Amino acid sequence: MSLTGTLPPLVEPAAELTKDEIARYSRHLLIPDLGVEGQKRLKNAKVLVIGAGGLGSPTLLYLAAAGVGTLGIVEFDEVDASNLQRQIIHGESDIGRSKAESARDSIHEINSGIDVRLHKIRLEPDNAVELFREYDLIVDGTDNFATRYLVNDAAVLAGKPYVWGSIYRFEGQVSVFWEDAPDGRGINYRDLYPEAPPAGMVPSCAEGGVLGVLCGSIGSIMVTEALKLLTGMGETLLGRLMVYDALDMNYRTIKLRRDPERQPITELIDYDAFCGVVSEEGALAAVGSTITAAELKDLLDDDKVELIDVREPVEWDIANIDGATLIPKDKILSGEALSGLPQHKPIVLYCKTGIRSAEALAALKNAGFADATHLQGGIAAWTKQVDPSLPVY
Repeated sequence: MSLTGTLPPLVEPAAELTKDEIARYSRHLLIPDLGVEGQKRLKNAKVLVIGAGGLGSPTLLYLAAAGVGTLGIVEFDEVDASNLQRQIIHGESDIGRSKAESARDSIHEINSGIDVRLHKIRLEPDNAVELFREYDLIVDGTDNFATRYLVNDAAVLAGKPYVWGSIYRFEGQVSVFWEDAPDGRGINYRDLYPEAPPAGMVPSCAEGGVLGVLCGSIGSIMVTEALKLLTGMGETLLGRLMVYDALDMNYRTIKLRRDPERQPITELIDYDAFCGVVSEEGALAAVGSTITAAELKDLLDDDKVELIDVREPVEWDIANIDGATLIPKDKILSGEALSGLPQHKPIVLYCKTGIRSAEALAALKNAGFADATHLQGGIAAWTKQVDPSLPVY
């Protein structure tokens, strides 16, 4: 059975459009494939967006502008200055505010008729399925594998389709997943990624960066897919993965197939454990070999340790701890840098938050550096607890 082709609309049309709504959405109403009937479906639609961050920002704004009647927002975080480079739903005056409330206010500035429902919670296995059942469609723009697998599995159990997007540096991906799609066309995220990549293998946007405008490029494609699903227009990305490279300005699509060996999803699991934020080796190495920022300060004051920064050179240029030496993690994991490490004093490793340094610590332990430790919370903890003059990134 082909995985491509037009899908039936997810939503029944509302009874009518008001005179003001006809004026507002007139450019939609003039499109034959959308028209009055399609706009009525959008008015009646309920869409849940996971996150009001980089991808959630343009997604929410364009869904609101398009006239999607009910928008749910799952978001528990607060607006930070580092968000403003890409999270265009927030402004400088929102720093320190709830992202969910800031997003709601921006949505109502665009379209006061939208029913915005805030879910200021962390999405968890014990709340996801029940929440998803309240909506017609889920849009997932989260930035970590644990939440992506949770969204996928909860959508399967709730019987809901969802639009998925991912971004990193200059590249983005978009697809549509729907286990219960008609005509045997069901496919889900586990057909694309049967298993999570090894811990530490794929850096997050916070570690590797993202071009701010990429959020708009990928977010607008996600909204396009959402509108098509809600109204039944066109051919969706169900069964296809769209890959975008901003540097080469290249879009391509890859056909996806259902994994014949994939097991049915019957329950939700511990997704942090499944994805392993820190590898088992890194976690074991850190037991008894982790120090706090205050403890590191005392050791540096007495010149008792060799401090190694395992981040990337671009991060070192932003901020670094005085007295440290830069040796990126990959050079330690490959063994290239081991011969240059001191044998005469203990070594302390640090990264941004403590995840990469734990992986490097495991490599050092395996190479015989028994006195090696790493900084709990990384340079983020050092900046907060010891040296607030350093910039936060």
